[in-house]
Amino acid sequence: MDFDLSEDQRLLQDSLTKLLADKYKFEDRKRYLKSATGWSQEMWEAYADLGLLGLPFAEEDGGFGAGPVEVMLMAEAMGSAITLEPWLATVVMGGGFIRHGASAAQRAAMVPEIAAGKLKLAFGYTEPQSRHDLHDVATTAKKDGAGWVLEGRKGVVLHGDVADHIIVTARIGGARRDKSGIGVFLVPANAKGVTRRGYPTTDGLRGAEITLDRVNLPAEALLGDVGNGLALVDRVVDETIAALAGEALGAMDALQKLTLDYLKTRKQFGRPIGTFQSLQHRAAEMMVSLEEARSMAMLAAMMAQEPDALERRRQMSAVKVQIGRSGKFIGQGAIQLHGGIAMTMEYLGGHYFKRLTTIDTMFGDADHHLTQLMAMGGLNQAA
Repeated sequence: MDFDLSEDQRLLQDSLTKLLADKYKFEDRKRYLKSATGWSQEMWEAYADLGLLGLPFAEEDGGFGAGPVEVMLMAEAMGSAITLEPWLATVVMGGGFIRHGASAAQRAAMVPEIAAGKLKLAFGYTEPQSRHDLHDVATTAKKDGAGWVLEGRKGVVLHGDVADHIIVTARIGGARRDKSGIGVFLVPANAKGVTRRGYPTTDGLRGAEITLDRVNLPAEALLGDVGNGLALVDRVVDETIAALAGEALGAMDALQKLTLDYLKTRKQFGRPIGTFQSLQHRAAEMMVSLEEARSMAMLAAMMAQEPDALERRRQMSAVKVQIGRSGKFIGQGAIQLHGGIAMTMEYLGGHYFKRLTTIDTMFGDADHHLTQLMAMGGLNQAA
């Protein structure tokens, strides 16, 4: 199989890498963190100018028609700079629901706005009791004439504090943990009855607690099939896992290089600590773990559009297991090899580890997905 990038893919990667190298140094990132939104509006506009915000959308809808490989390349570059902007929430998660669940009229209205950086989205799925189970939904959606009335709570909504629309899951019918009876709704953030409380998350991004208090929505707010929204959610989440794998790979690769540079320059007993055999062994093990993660990130990009939902989920669970384990091993190794400096907010290494830890927990950590993979019969069940 040919893993070489096409000319267009290489140009995309080089353009974004150059932009981030110029505008996203560690000091820049710290300055963006202190801004009112916690991220850079200037960088958001730069992403739009490069066409990055319209990347995965169909050309007929106003996008650029790129696939999961291009999204992975974008994610990898952003992971290497641990960017703060809401590209994952808007383009990958929110954009996934628009691409797969919105009507042609909705896509025509929203995609150009997303691509121009004028419309931001968020996905609210976590509830106080749900943990990693996407089907555990207590938020309700009740019919009201032709429309709907939503009530419930969503937590840790990534960039929910700045989103113009929040996509939420709500139960149309059945019991709280039933996999059927779930709807997906597009909720304007300024709708009456919507309240949100924003806050910084551990990795430097932003989250929000969302309360829906008798929020009235029109019929067209429902995305996808009535009561069968979980299939749509699973599809978008699998695509998001593929993007997260790319982002984690970028962060791991940058952290590995940062650690190697430190081993070459930090001296103890009159010589660089990288000359000590035990530290060389640890650095070599980190490199092996990085290459394992790279292989799984490539697998995720190839499987993101797999039409067989069960097989796609099986592969994505395997990806989450390896990405989570590699991120933990490389992150812990980097912290230990750096010593006390890695525990300070003033040093870049710890920020990478925080983001890798957060990526592991999103949509289920490595242990959760290992359990899911076992329940599906293992990775090679199809064979």
